[in-house]
Amino acid sequence: MSSIRGGDFNQKIDYVFKVVLIGDSAVGKSQLLARFSRNQFSLDSKATIGVEFQTKTLVVDNKTVKAQIWDTAGQERYRAVTSAYYRGAVGAMLVYDMTKRQSFDNMARWLEELRGNADKNIVVMLIGNKCDLGNLRAVPMEDAQGFAQRESLFFMETSALESTNVETAFLTILTEIYGIISKKTLSANDESDANGSAGLLKGTRIIVPNQEQETQKKGGCCGVSS
Repeated sequence: MSSIRGGDFNQKIDYVFKVVLIGDSAVGKSQLLARFSRNQFSLDSKATIGVEFQTKTLVVDNKTVKAQIWDTAGQERYRAVTSAYYRGAVGAMLVYDMTKRQSFDNMARWLEELRGNADKNIVVMLIGNKCDLGNLRAVPMEDAQGFAQRESLFFMETSALESTNVETAFLTILTEIYGIISKKTLSANDESDANGSAGLLKGTRIIVPNQEQETQKKGGCCGVSS
């Protein structure tokens, strides 16, 4: 199992991983990014205009990894940025608001767009955000787990407000990316993949230590699956 810790900014960067956040507007993408990169949450957060990204440096198996997390507005009028937004991404988080059914129903469209613009071996995680609002749940966990299983996605429920599973979600996807890239099995265009190693992501499972116990302690509002 890979070890992971905070990075020393004076170290040489061994890897830069671009991860994109996608989903409808107001599902909490920017809040997830702020919580992970700066451990901040703002109740007065405004809609993202255009594209922005934050970076965080981590050490995975004694290699220094810079995570470059990109966030763009979900509004239709900004969809023109997609081709450049997805270019070079090795990971993606599909984010929906578990209190808004429509944001979950739109996940299929966002996933189709992602797969039409990004490398086919990109690591993808489905995120059900705002799990602190359990009494307003509009998306049963079983629905999300079923969608993730059908599409071979990782799945986790998070709360940017309460910081539930946020770091775990990002570290899970970054550790998975590192495992693939360090073994040189992720190709930017598949042309160099002569041994048919594409598709190794399917069926991969990451075990998050003590996650089940922690979830139960918090009343079971949030789930982890892959």
